[in-house]
Amino acid sequence: MQLLSLSILNDLFDKGKETALSGRWIRLKEIEPILLNHQKKMEVAQIGFSEQQRPIYQIKVGIGKKKILIWSQMHGNESTGTKAVFDVLNTVGFESEPSIEKILTECTLYIIPMLNPDGAEVYTRVNANQIDLNRDAVDRTAIESKLLRSILETVQPDFCFNLHDQRTIFGVEGSHQPATISFLAPSEEVTRALTVGRKQTMNVIVAMNKVLQQVIPNAVGRYTDEFYPTATGDTFQKLGYNTILIEAGHFPNDYEREVTRKYNFWALIQGIYHIATNDVFEEFEEYFNIPNNIKNFYDVIHRYPTTKKKDVAFQYEEKIIDNQLVFDLQKVAQDDLKTYLSHHEIVCDC
Repeated sequence: MQLLSLSILNDLFDKGKETALSGRWIRLKEIEPILLNHQKKMEVAQIGFSEQQRPIYQIKVGIGKKKILIWSQMHGNESTGTKAVFDVLNTVGFESEPSIEKILTECTLYIIPMLNPDGAEVYTRVNANQIDLNRDAVDRTAIESKLLRSILETVQPDFCFNLHDQRTIFGVEGSHQPATISFLAPSEEVTRALTVGRKQTMNVIVAMNKVLQQVIPNAVGRYTDEFYPTATGDTFQKLGYNTILIEAGHFPNDYEREVTRKYNFWALIQGIYHIATNDVFEEFEEYFNIPNNIKNFYDVIHRYPTTKKKDVAFQYEEKIIDNQLVFDLQKVAQDDLKTYLSHHEIVCDC
Protein backbone atom coordinates (compact mmCIF):
# COMPACT_ATOMS: atom_id res chain seq x y z
CA MET A 1 0.00 0.00 0.00
CA GLN A 2 1.68 3.19 -1.19
CA LEU A 3 0.98 6.21 0.99
CA LEU A 4 1.79 9.74 -0.06
CA SER A 5 4.08 11.49 2.41
CA LEU A 6 2.67 14.21 4.62
CA SER A 7 5.14 16.69 3.16
CA ILE A 8 3.92 15.98 -0.38
CA LEU A 9 0.26 16.21 0.67
CA ASN A 10 0.87 19.44 2.54
CA ASP A 11 2.73 20.94 -0.41
CA LEU A 12 0.00 19.89 -2.84
CA PHE A 13 -2.68 21.49 -0.69
CA ASP A 14 -0.75 24.72 -0.20
CA LYS A 15 -0.26 25.06 -3.95
CA GLY A 16 -3.67 23.81 -5.01
CA LYS A 17 -6.00 25.46 -2.51
CA GLU A 18 -8.73 27.36 -4.33
CA THR A 19 -8.57 30.73 -2.58
CA ALA A 20 -11.77 31.99 -4.20
CA LEU A 21 -13.78 29.56 -2.07
CA SER A 22 -14.02 29.74 1.71
CA GLY A 23 -16.54 29.37 4.50
CA ARG A 24 -19.63 27.21 4.61
CA TRP A 25 -22.10 28.87 2.24
CA ILE A 26 -20.93 27.96 -1.26
CA ARG A 27 -23.33 28.76 -4.11
CA LEU A 28 -23.34 28.30 -7.87
CA LYS A 29 -22.30 31.90 -8.46
CA GLU A 30 -19.08 31.22 -6.52
CA ILE A 31 -18.05 28.19 -8.56
CA GLU A 32 -19.01 29.18 -12.10
CA PRO A 33 -16.10 31.65 -12.60
CA ILE A 34 -13.67 28.99 -11.36
CA LEU A 35 -15.08 26.46 -13.83
CA LEU A 36 -14.34 28.88 -16.66
CA ASN A 37 -10.68 28.92 -15.63
CA HIS A 38 -10.53 25.13 -15.73
CA GLN A 39 -11.77 24.95 -19.32
CA LYS A 40 -8.22 25.68 -20.46
CA LYS A 41 -6.85 22.35 -19.19
CA MET A 42 -9.80 20.02 -18.72
CA GLU A 43 -13.21 19.23 -20.12
CA VAL A 44 -15.96 21.27 -18.45
CA ALA A 45 -19.53 20.55 -19.55
CA GLN A 46 -23.01 21.43 -18.44
CA ILE A 47 -24.71 18.07 -17.99
CA GLY A 48 -28.18 19.23 -16.96
CA PHE A 49 -30.34 21.56 -14.92
CA SER A 50 -31.73 21.58 -11.40
CA GLU A 51 -35.45 21.76 -10.60
CA GLN A 52 -35.20 25.57 -10.70
CA GLN A 53 -33.22 25.47 -13.95
CA ARG A 54 -29.82 26.21 -12.49
CA PRO A 55 -27.01 24.55 -14.49
CA ILE A 56 -25.24 21.46 -13.17
CA TYR A 57 -21.67 20.94 -14.34
CA GLN A 58 -19.21 18.09 -14.71
CA ILE A 59 -15.45 18.32 -15.06
CA LYS A 60 -13.51 15.52 -16.76
CA VAL A 61 -9.75 15.22 -16.43
CA GLY A 62 -7.20 12.44 -16.97
CA ILE A 63 -6.62 9.83 -19.66
CA GLY A 64 -6.52 6.61 -17.63
CA LYS A 65 -8.70 3.54 -17.95
CA LYS A 66 -9.70 3.58 -14.27
CA LYS A 67 -12.80 5.75 -14.01
CA ILE A 68 -13.62 7.65 -10.81
CA LEU A 69 -16.86 9.58 -10.28
CA ILE A 70 -16.95 12.23 -7.54
CA TRP A 71 -19.89 14.40 -6.55
CA SER A 72 -20.46 16.98 -3.82
CA GLN A 73 -23.26 19.12 -2.42
CA MET A 74 -26.11 16.75 -3.10
CA HIS A 75 -27.09 18.36 0.20
CA GLY A 76 -26.94 22.08 -0.51
CA ASN A 77 -25.68 23.04 2.94
CA GLU A 78 -22.76 20.57 2.90
CA SER A 79 -19.96 22.36 1.09
CA THR A 80 -16.64 21.17 2.55
CA GLY A 81 -16.33 18.52 -0.16
CA THR A 82 -16.99 21.16 -2.81
CA LYS A 83 -14.06 23.23 -1.59
CA ALA A 84 -11.91 20.11 -1.48
CA VAL A 85 -12.75 19.02 -5.05
CA PHE A 86 -11.77 22.41 -6.41
CA ASP A 87 -8.50 22.09 -4.50
CA VAL A 88 -8.12 18.70 -6.19
CA LEU A 89 -8.91 20.20 -9.61
CA ASN A 90 -6.28 22.88 -9.13
CA THR A 91 -3.80 20.19 -8.15
CA VAL A 92 -4.41 17.76 -11.01
CA GLY A 93 -4.72 20.60 -13.52
CA PHE A 94 -1.55 22.49 -12.75
CA GLU A 95 0.79 20.31 -10.68
CA SER A 96 3.58 18.21 -12.24
CA GLU A 97 4.42 16.20 -9.10
CA PRO A 98 4.98 12.50 -10.04
CA SER A 99 2.06 11.24 -7.96
CA ILE A 100 -0.30 13.58 -9.81
CA GLU A 101 1.09 12.51 -13.18
CA LYS A 102 0.47 8.91 -12.12
CA ILE A 103 -3.15 9.75 -11.26
CA LEU A 104 -3.76 11.43 -14.62
CA THR A 105 -2.14 8.59 -16.55
CA GLU A 106 -3.97 5.78 -14.78
CA CYS A 107 -7.32 7.43 -14.04
CA THR A 108 -10.03 9.55 -15.60
CA LEU A 109 -11.85 11.71 -13.07
CA TYR A 110 -15.46 12.81 -13.51
CA ILE A 111 -16.38 15.46 -10.93
CA ILE A 112 -19.80 17.00 -10.27
CA PRO A 113 -18.92 19.76 -7.79
CA MET A 114 -22.49 20.85 -7.02
CA LEU A 115 -25.33 18.41 -7.64
CA ASN A 116 -27.94 20.48 -5.79
CA PRO A 117 -27.45 24.16 -6.73
CA ASP A 118 -31.00 25.05 -5.64
CA GLY A 119 -30.37 23.80 -2.13
CA ALA A 120 -26.97 25.48 -2.12
CA GLU A 121 -28.54 28.82 -3.02
CA VAL A 122 -30.70 28.89 0.11
CA TYR A 123 -28.43 26.73 2.31
CA THR A 124 -30.76 23.77 2.76
CA ARG A 125 -30.22 20.03 2.77
CA VAL A 126 -33.07 19.32 0.33
CA ASN A 127 -33.66 20.37 -3.27
CA ALA A 128 -36.23 22.92 -4.47
CA ASN A 129 -39.04 20.36 -4.12
CA GLN A 130 -38.00 19.46 -0.55
CA ILE A 131 -36.53 16.13 -1.64
CA ASP A 132 -33.47 14.72 0.09
CA LEU A 133 -31.42 13.56 -2.89
CA ASN A 134 -29.55 11.11 -0.68
CA ARG A 135 -32.81 9.25 -0.07
CA ASP A 136 -34.06 9.44 -3.65
CA ALA A 137 -31.76 6.96 -5.37
CA VAL A 138 -34.52 4.39 -6.02
CA ASP A 139 -37.59 6.48 -6.84
CA ARG A 140 -35.58 9.25 -8.53
CA THR A 141 -38.40 11.75 -8.27
CA ALA A 142 -35.94 14.68 -8.44
CA ILE A 143 -34.34 15.89 -11.67
CA GLU A 144 -30.97 15.90 -9.92
CA SER A 145 -31.36 12.24 -8.89
CA LYS A 146 -32.19 11.22 -12.46
CA LEU A 147 -29.16 13.14 -13.69
CA LEU A 148 -26.74 11.50 -11.24
CA ARG A 149 -28.01 8.03 -12.17
CA SER A 150 -27.64 8.85 -15.86
CA ILE A 151 -24.04 9.95 -15.34
CA LEU A 152 -23.33 6.83 -13.28
CA GLU A 153 -24.63 4.56 -16.01
CA THR A 154 -22.82 6.47 -18.75
CA VAL A 155 -19.44 6.65 -16.97
CA GLN A 156 -19.66 3.20 -15.32
CA PRO A 157 -17.01 4.16 -12.76
CA ASP A 158 -14.72 1.75 -10.97
CA PHE A 159 -15.04 3.85 -7.81
CA CYS A 160 -17.28 6.68 -6.64
CA PHE A 161 -16.66 9.28 -3.93
CA ASN A 162 -19.85 10.62 -2.31
CA LEU A 163 -18.95 13.79 -0.37
CA HIS A 164 -20.95 15.08 2.59
CA ASP A 165 -20.68 17.12 5.79
CA GLN A 166 -21.70 15.84 9.20
CA ARG A 167 -22.85 17.86 12.18
CA THR A 168 -20.70 18.93 15.13
CA ILE A 169 -22.53 16.43 17.37
CA PHE A 170 -20.36 13.53 16.20
CA GLY A 171 -17.33 12.24 18.05
CA VAL A 172 -15.10 9.18 17.79
CA GLU A 173 -15.91 6.27 20.07
CA GLY A 174 -13.20 5.64 22.67
CA SER A 175 -11.65 9.10 22.35
CA HIS A 176 -12.40 12.65 23.39
CA GLN A 177 -12.03 13.92 19.85
CA PRO A 178 -14.67 15.20 17.44
CA ALA A 179 -15.05 13.19 14.25
CA THR A 180 -13.16 15.44 11.84
CA ILE A 181 -13.44 12.97 8.97
CA SER A 182 -15.64 9.90 8.85
CA PHE A 183 -15.81 7.13 6.26
CA LEU A 184 -18.32 4.51 5.17
CA ALA A 185 -18.27 1.55 2.83
CA PRO A 186 -22.05 1.29 2.32
CA SER A 187 -23.91 -1.98 2.67
CA GLU A 188 -25.57 -3.56 -0.34
CA GLU A 189 -28.41 -5.25 1.53
CA VAL A 190 -29.85 -5.66 5.00
CA THR A 191 -27.44 -8.38 6.21
CA ARG A 192 -24.45 -6.05 5.55
CA ALA A 193 -22.61 -8.88 3.82
CA LEU A 194 -18.95 -8.32 3.01
CA THR A 195 -19.25 -8.56 -0.76
CA VAL A 196 -16.32 -8.17 -3.14
CA GLY A 197 -17.36 -4.59 -3.86
CA ARG A 198 -17.60 -3.62 -0.20
CA LYS A 199 -14.17 -5.13 0.50
CA GLN A 200 -12.67 -3.13 -2.38
CA THR A 201 -14.30 0.03 -1.05
CA MET A 202 -12.97 -0.69 2.45
CA ASN A 203 -9.50 -1.21 1.01
CA VAL A 204 -9.41 2.34 -0.36
CA ILE A 205 -10.72 3.72 2.93
CA VAL A 206 -7.94 1.92 4.80
CA ALA A 207 -5.35 3.80 2.72
CA MET A 208 -7.02 7.16 3.38
CA ASN A 209 -7.31 6.43 7.09
CA LYS A 210 -3.63 5.47 7.35
CA VAL A 211 -2.65 8.93 6.12
CA LEU A 212 -5.10 10.80 8.34
CA GLN A 213 -4.13 8.89 11.49
CA GLN A 214 -0.68 10.45 11.19
CA VAL A 215 -2.08 13.97 11.59
CA ILE A 216 -5.45 13.66 13.34
CA PRO A 217 -5.12 10.47 15.39
CA ASN A 218 -8.34 9.37 17.08
CA ALA A 219 -10.34 11.94 15.10
CA VAL A 220 -11.41 9.66 12.23
CA GLY A 221 -14.67 7.78 12.56
CA ARG A 222 -16.52 4.99 10.81
CA TYR A 223 -20.15 5.62 9.96
CA THR A 224 -22.78 3.02 10.74
CA ASP A 225 -23.26 0.58 7.87
CA GLU A 226 -26.94 0.01 8.53
CA PHE A 227 -28.55 -0.60 5.15
CA TYR A 228 -30.65 2.27 3.81
CA PRO A 229 -32.38 0.92 0.69
CA THR A 230 -33.16 4.35 -0.78
CA ALA A 231 -29.77 5.94 -0.04
CA THR A 232 -27.41 6.82 -2.87
CA GLY A 233 -24.32 5.03 -1.62
CA ASP A 234 -26.18 1.85 -0.68
CA THR A 235 -28.00 1.80 -4.02
CA PHE A 236 -24.88 2.43 -6.11
CA GLN A 237 -22.97 -0.21 -4.16
CA LYS A 238 -25.82 -2.66 -4.79
CA LEU A 239 -25.69 -1.83 -8.51
CA GLY A 240 -22.01 -2.80 -8.57
CA TYR A 241 -20.36 0.62 -8.35
CA ASN A 242 -17.95 0.84 -5.41
CA THR A 243 -18.94 3.95 -3.48
CA ILE A 244 -16.89 5.61 -0.75
CA LEU A 245 -18.69 8.01 1.58
CA ILE A 246 -16.60 10.81 3.09
CA GLU A 247 -18.22 12.88 5.83
CA ALA A 248 -16.40 16.11 6.69
CA GLY A 249 -16.87 16.97 10.35
CA HIS A 250 -15.64 19.31 13.05
CA PHE A 251 -12.06 20.21 13.92
CA PRO A 252 -11.57 22.25 17.12
CA ASN A 253 -12.46 25.93 16.58
CA ASP A 254 -13.02 25.32 12.88
CA TYR A 255 -16.68 26.11 12.32
CA GLU A 256 -15.86 27.37 8.82
CA ARG A 257 -14.44 23.91 8.01
CA GLU A 258 -11.21 25.25 6.55
CA VAL A 259 -8.95 22.87 8.49
CA THR A 260 -11.33 19.98 7.79
CA ARG A 261 -11.21 20.98 4.12
CA LYS A 262 -7.48 20.28 4.11
CA TYR A 263 -7.94 16.77 5.52
CA ASN A 264 -10.80 16.14 3.12
CA PHE A 265 -8.42 17.05 0.29
CA TRP A 266 -5.71 14.77 1.71
CA ALA A 267 -8.18 11.88 1.91
CA LEU A 268 -9.34 12.42 -1.67
CA ILE A 269 -5.84 12.67 -3.14
CA GLN A 270 -4.64 9.61 -1.22
CA GLY A 271 -7.75 7.64 -2.17
CA ILE A 272 -7.42 8.50 -5.85
CA TYR A 273 -3.67 7.80 -5.79
CA HIS A 274 -4.33 4.42 -4.15
CA ILE A 275 -6.74 3.53 -6.96
CA ALA A 276 -4.20 4.74 -9.54
CA THR A 277 -1.37 2.61 -8.15
CA ASN A 278 -3.26 -0.64 -7.48
CA ASP A 279 -5.09 -3.22 -9.53
CA VAL A 280 -6.03 -5.47 -6.61
CA PHE A 281 -8.05 -4.17 -3.65
CA GLU A 282 -8.26 -7.16 -1.34
CA GLU A 283 -6.95 -6.15 2.11
CA PHE A 284 -9.86 -4.71 4.04
CA GLU A 285 -9.71 -5.95 7.65
CA GLU A 286 -8.17 -2.74 9.03
CA TYR A 287 -11.35 -0.91 8.03
CA PHE A 288 -12.98 -2.36 11.14
CA ASN A 289 -10.23 -0.88 13.33
CA ILE A 290 -11.61 2.58 12.60
CA PRO A 291 -13.72 3.50 15.65
CA ASN A 292 -17.42 4.14 15.33
CA ASN A 293 -18.92 7.56 14.84
CA ILE A 294 -21.05 8.41 17.90
CA LYS A 295 -23.31 11.30 18.90
CA ASN A 296 -21.59 12.55 22.04
CA PHE A 297 -20.84 16.26 21.46
CA TYR A 298 -22.61 19.56 21.97
CA ASP A 299 -21.25 22.88 20.78
CA VAL A 300 -21.39 24.45 24.25
CA ILE A 301 -22.06 23.01 27.71
CA HIS A 302 -22.54 25.09 30.86
CA ARG A 303 -21.56 22.87 33.78
CA TYR A 304 -22.41 23.42 37.46
CA PRO A 305 -20.12 21.04 39.38
CA THR A 306 -20.48 22.63 42.83
CA THR A 307 -24.26 23.13 42.85
CA LYS A 308 -27.36 21.06 42.24
CA LYS A 309 -28.10 22.85 38.99
CA LYS A 310 -28.31 20.66 35.91
CA ASP A 311 -25.91 21.10 33.04
CA VAL A 312 -27.18 23.08 30.07
CA ALA A 313 -26.25 22.19 26.47
CA PHE A 314 -26.36 24.46 23.44
CA GLN A 315 -26.07 23.77 19.73
CA TYR A 316 -25.46 26.19 16.88
CA GLU A 317 -28.30 26.47 14.39
CA GLU A 318 -27.13 27.62 10.98
CA LYS A 319 -29.40 30.28 9.47
CA ILE A 320 -29.36 32.70 6.57
CA ILE A 321 -30.15 36.18 7.94
CA ASP A 322 -29.82 39.31 5.79
CA ASN A 323 -27.97 37.27 3.15
CA GLN A 324 -25.38 36.12 5.69
CA LEU A 325 -24.78 32.69 7.20
CA VAL A 326 -25.22 33.06 10.95
CA PHE A 327 -24.47 30.55 13.72
CA ASP A 328 -27.29 31.02 16.22
CA LEU A 329 -26.72 29.33 19.61
CA GLN A 330 -29.81 27.47 20.83
CA LYS A 331 -30.46 25.67 24.11
CA VAL A 332 -31.15 22.00 23.33
CA ALA A 333 -30.81 20.09 26.62
CA GLN A 334 -30.73 20.53 30.40
CA ASP A 335 -29.73 17.45 32.36
CA ASP A 336 -26.83 15.60 33.89
CA LEU A 337 -24.49 15.67 30.89
CA LYS A 338 -21.39 14.04 32.38
CA THR A 339 -21.24 11.51 29.55
CA TYR A 340 -21.26 14.24 26.88
CA LEU A 341 -18.40 16.33 25.54
CA SER A 342 -18.48 19.87 24.21
CA HIS A 343 -16.48 21.96 21.78
CA HIS A 344 -16.64 24.82 24.29
CA GLU A 345 -17.20 24.33 27.99
CA ILE A 346 -18.14 26.92 30.60
CA VAL A 347 -17.78 25.85 34.23
CA CYS A 348 -20.11 27.88 36.42
CA ASP A 349 -19.34 28.04 40.15
CA CYS A 350 -22.71 29.53 40.98
